[in-house]
Order: sequence, then structure tokens, then C-alpha cells
Amino acid sequence: MAPSIKDVAVRAGVSIGTVSNVLNRPDKVAEATRDQVLAAIAELGFVRNSSAAQLRAGTSRSLGLIVLDMANPFFHDVAKGVEDIATELGYAVVLCNSDEQVTREDRYLQVLEEQRVRGVLITPVEVSSERLDALRRRGTPTVLVDRHDPRVDCCSVAVDDVAGGELAGGHLVAKGHRRIAYFTGPLTIRQCADRLQGLRAAVRDAGLDPDTAVEVVELPALKARISYEAAREVFERAVDVTAAFCANDLLALGLLRAAVSTGRRVPDDIAIMGYDDIEFAADAAVPLSSVRQPTLHIGRSAAGLLVEECDYPDTHSHQQVMFKPELVVREST
Repeated sequence: MAPSIKDVAVRAGVSIGTVSNVLNRPDKVAEATRDQVLAAIAELGFVRNSSAAQLRAGTSRSLGLIVLDMANPFFHDVAKGVEDIATELGYAVVLCNSDEQVTREDRYLQVLEEQRVRGVLITPVEVSSERLDALRRRGTPTVLVDRHDPRVDCCSVAVDDVAGGELAGGHLVAKGHRRIAYFTGPLTIRQCADRLQGLRAAVRDAGLDPDTAVEVVELPALKARISYEAAREVFERAVDVTAAFCANDLLALGLLRAAVSTGRRVPDDIAIMGYDDIEFAADAAVPLSSVRQPTLHIGRSAAGLLVEECDYPDTHSHQQVMFKPELVVREST
């Protein structure tokens, strides 16, 4: 069995209260006694039970992070930004993957609340979540990551996805494309809908009718394999489509594979634009044009806001941080 605080007290010849003071309030213990207890801890290999101490105190040094899809490198980078700040400020991060499923998201929210995490960072499948609302009402600080909704009373950190869609659409129209396919995940996902809104605005600004110039291909998930299969069907029937804008880079990589497998040249026969500018975008067989998001900054900013609310609830005020996207042009367009 692992050594207990009682074992340490016996080995050091002091009371359990003295050991507790050494662990939690070392300034209250004489230096000689403190050294004696620390020596006993080292000899026994004692590891304190922080969970029990936090439970008694009603606080925790853990933060929950729920992302949509850990297979997407975008969320890897966001998670790294979160971890960087959490580590600097003495917090640990519990990472959960909802896999774009509301039921899994609800389950993770329940588990994180049961574990008494100090706060939750989440990219929700749907911003309107009864369990997420209940979590906030019960006093758990929450920050929306890569989401923005003015109706929700909490901090959020996101990117202006309407502007990102406008950047992509404006670029494709400037290249002479008049029929653009928009490959997207479920339009119930706010980013997907916002990027479509921006694309349609860019098309409209160019004097085109968005209803005829944009073909929406709504997919069940934002995954390369699904977009590959859908793209082959679109290529077969929509011969007038000369460009594709994808709601993320994984979809764009699936399209690129479909184009190559059906003998289409990129960008001569079909131009392909992604979103996120993940590392693989620049390293694709045909380097992908994309809309870059400041992923590390998103994670760092969100974690900073959450810890501020956890540690200074009386002076904290909710903020809605909105980053600007950046157009990155490569060979695919």
C-alpha cells in the first residue's frame, strides 16, 4: 500500500497535524522539524493526495477542456495553448473529445462536474446546451472556445468566421471562379454556418447570385474520408463547379485526394481552398490555400480568461475575444 500521512508522522516522530502543516503551511513549522518531515517523505516515497485536500477545501487545480475532434490538428494546437497557460498558472488540464456528439459532450460535462474541476473550456457541439447552462448556473466558470454567442453569459474566444468566409470567397471570385462548391460539416455548427455566410457575401459583392454561384455540400462530419467520398459524387455531376471552399483543412485534404484519384488537375480543373491552415496544409501533395486561425493564441487567451474567473471571481468581467483570420494563398488556388 502507498504510504499515508500517518506513516510519515510516525517515521518523523511528529503529529499528523505537523505533517499537514509542512505540506500546506510550511512557514508555520520550525526549520529543523520541517527538514525532519521532508526527509521522512523522501524515505517513504509519500505522495500527497491533492484530490482529497481539494475536496475538503472545495477547490481544485484542474481545468476541463472539451474539444470537438482530437483527430483535427486545429484542436491539438488549441489544446497546447491552453496547456501552456494552465501550466504557468499551476493548473492541470483534463482533455475530453466529444467527437461532435452531443451525448458524449453531456457525459463529459457530467464527469467533469463530478470531479469538481475548477472550470471548463469547451467547443460545444451546439452553443445551446441545457447541461452546459446548468453547469454555469451551479457556479462552474465556463469559457466557450472557437465559439461566440452574445446570448450566453460567459467568456468566449473565437475567430471572425464570417470574415474568414469572405476572404476565401473573395479570393476565389478574384481568380475568375463563378461556380463554387462549399463543403461543410453540419450547418448547426456555428463556424460552418458563419463561413458559408461570408462566402455568400463575397459572391454577392462580386455581382453574382449566391443561390446559383454557391453549391452547398453538407456532410455529417468534418472528416477527410467523408469529404473524399462526397467530392467524387460532386465531380461526376457538377461539371460546372471550378472551385471548392472547405469548412476546414481536413475536408480540403479529402477533396484533394478525390481530385487526384479522378484525374483532375489542381488548380487547373478544380481550385481547392481550406480553412484553419493546419501544418499538413502546406505539406500536401498540392500545397493548400487556406484561411489561417491563430490557434495557439485562441487556447492561451481562453485559458487565461478561465483562470482569471476562477481565481478572481469578484473582479472578473466576461469578455468576448474575437481574432481576425488571415488568407494564406498556395498552389491549390
